[in-house]
Amino acid sequence: MRRVQQGFVILGGLAVAGLIAALLGVPLADTVALVGISFGVSLVVGVAGRLVLGGRSRRLARQAVVVVLVAIAGTMLGAVVAAKAMFVSTHDLKALFVILVGAGIVAVLAALHLGEEVDRASRALGDVTRGIGADEAARPTVASSAPEELTRLAHELDAMGQRLDEARAREQRVEQSRRELIAWVSHDLRTPLAGIRAMVEALNDGVVDDPETVERYLVTIQREADRLAALVDDLFELSRIQADALRLSFEPIALAELVSDTLASAQVTAERKGVRLQGHVLDDAGVADLSIPEMGRVLRNLLENAIRHTPPGGTITVEVVGRTDAVEVSVADGCGGIPSGDLDRVFELAYRGDAARSPGGGGGLGLAIAKGLVEAHQGVLTVQNGDVGCCFVVRLPRSA
Repeated sequence: MRRVQQGFVILGGLAVAGLIAALLGVPLADTVALVGISFGVSLVVGVAGRLVLGGRSRRLARQAVVVVLVAIAGTMLGAVVAAKAMFVSTHDLKALFVILVGAGIVAVLAALHLGEEVDRASRALGDVTRGIGADEAARPTVASSAPEELTRLAHELDAMGQRLDEARAREQRVEQSRRELIAWVSHDLRTPLAGIRAMVEALNDGVVDDPETVERYLVTIQREADRLAALVDDLFELSRIQADALRLSFEPIALAELVSDTLASAQVTAERKGVRLQGHVLDDAGVADLSIPEMGRVLRNLLENAIRHTPPGGTITVEVVGRTDAVEVSVADGCGGIPSGDLDRVFELAYRGDAARSPGGGGGLGLAIAKGLVEAHQGVLTVQNGDVGCCFVVRLPRSA
């Protein structure tokens, strides 16, 4: 590619020289001689300059000065050779030398200034690069007088540093969530296991032998075993989501029907808690491409979360709304709202924002699982505070 560009430069320069000579009325033979002399002499001077630049010092200021001197020396030497070959006026040649020396001084000063500016900008750019990962306030910046290319590169490096900061912050949040998850899951596993062990030992040792107590112990053991199985199932589902190992089978489904089935299955739990469930379908809810088991789990998790945190006598409202390009399901509860500082954390692993989120209330994975499954459907799960509680909204794209 570089040689092709050089070839175009040579051919373009020869064409321009020929055009100028033709416009000035220079004979063809003289044109060929002048072009040959100038090209040959400049080539020799250029090779000499390249040898100078090949030394140990590679500073940009020196390179710029050498380039300027090569151009001036090539012009002067070419003029001398052309004058001797074609008997150009000596007076004109001396005048040309004076002009070239004056112009050369200015060109060398400009080259030195440019080299120093680029050198300072390069050092600042190196400082910016070394400052990646440091605090934003401690990062150096490139002066506005620096060349545009270096300034743009500095801005890109700075943007990369900000993205690295964001990634590091996300990694720290994930690590913190992982530690919280391990702590909560360990607690949720240890507590029921300790109770099961104590009841089994009591049954085995004959400490408990009356039928009513034995039956109560067996029911409790069954309930705790079911809760442990549900926690293990949640952990397995979460691992599939995080490993991007979900295998979903999509089909067009009327979301209102799925919501109706989920409400019916949650009715018994809500009545036991003393919570009222109500559902509404607003406008034409439409159809969405869903994987029924996973989306059913999303709705169950949201309803279980709402029932768990709504006090007796409260109401949970589920609405299905059809939008132009999406279908939305909202679950509004009566939990009293989520602290504003925790709204961004409700979908994190093992989030339990208050004392009500006790070990008996689940492993703190339901909302994280729901969010992951909704995103696997190319949807969005959000939460906001309402009048008497909070409202979770699932937004899914409509079927094409």
